[in-house]
Amino acid sequence: MSSTEQAKAQRVYVAGHRGLVGSALVRRLQAQGQTVLARTHAELDLTQPDQVEAFFATEKPTQVYLAAAKVGGIVANNTYPAEFIRDNLAIQTNVIHSAWRHGVERLLFLGSSCIYPRECPQPMREEHLLTGPLEPTNRPYALAKIAGIEMCSAYNRQYGTRFLAAMPTNLYGPGDNYNLQNSHVLPALIRKFHEAKLRGDAQVPAWGTGTPLREFLYSDDMADACVYLMDLPNDRFDSLLSVYPPLVNVGCGHDLSIKDLTQLVGEVVGYTGEVVWDTTKPDGTPRKLMDVGRLTGMGWAPKVDLRAGIGLAYADFLKRQAEGAFRD
Repeated sequence: MSSTEQAKAQRVYVAGHRGLVGSALVRRLQAQGQTVLARTHAELDLTQPDQVEAFFATEKPTQVYLAAAKVGGIVANNTYPAEFIRDNLAIQTNVIHSAWRHGVERLLFLGSSCIYPRECPQPMREEHLLTGPLEPTNRPYALAKIAGIEMCSAYNRQYGTRFLAAMPTNLYGPGDNYNLQNSHVLPALIRKFHEAKLRGDAQVPAWGTGTPLREFLYSDDMADACVYLMDLPNDRFDSLLSVYPPLVNVGCGHDLSIKDLTQLVGEVVGYTGEVVWDTTKPDGTPRKLMDVGRLTGMGWAPKVDLRAGIGLAYADFLKRQAEGAFRD
């Protein structure tokens, strides 16, 4: 059986299939002819262990992409810290434990670059995990994700599972969250600039100083990297599990300042006014650039550059707006 035939023979569960990463994973898997198992939150509440256990017992997936999580930007992380640590710990604990109990062959746990220390050496390498204090504004979320990585490692060590973690950089793309109260910076800028353009506003406010450096990856590139990892031959996949942490950074390997990002988004959207920086608001981590050598050394590289990706994201925003998707 070829690798493509083996992939199609898998029963693949994408947890969080409606989210930014999960929907991109579904598109990528379906493009290679894979049937995807998926459940909405109404059908399966991943914070409830009995429901998760019943799903795995009935559906018996052979591969799991754990993309389900409570996520948000700096405002949401500051406002709902208890929910961010509680819900994410519950989701990943239930899914990882049931995956072991029901013999899942491979699991990919999706995290975030915020797992690394606030003052982490740049670019951030996988072995920098747990080497310094975290950024306070998203520490509860980061600690939950660190616990998920450790859980994968512990289950691999004790039970012989094959659970790998992938840490994406900042993601954007089709299906993103454009709510101005809890979205990430890039989709928030797309919406702010679009609405300011329609109103004819001369100025748009932005948080912080604009000096932090950030890396951005198009969501379909992230999905492509995840499937690439999960489809690796056994020896290459196991080589990633043989080191601590069993973790792979996923990014493009270069960054830009938030000020430069705002300029780029403004150009794509067509907003020509002024950005006014509110320096009373927090900047967050000064820089978050991934070292992606572990992944690119295996032969993977992203395909969508930032300007093109923002254009695709803006087109998706306009389409969803025309469909009445934004009511906030």
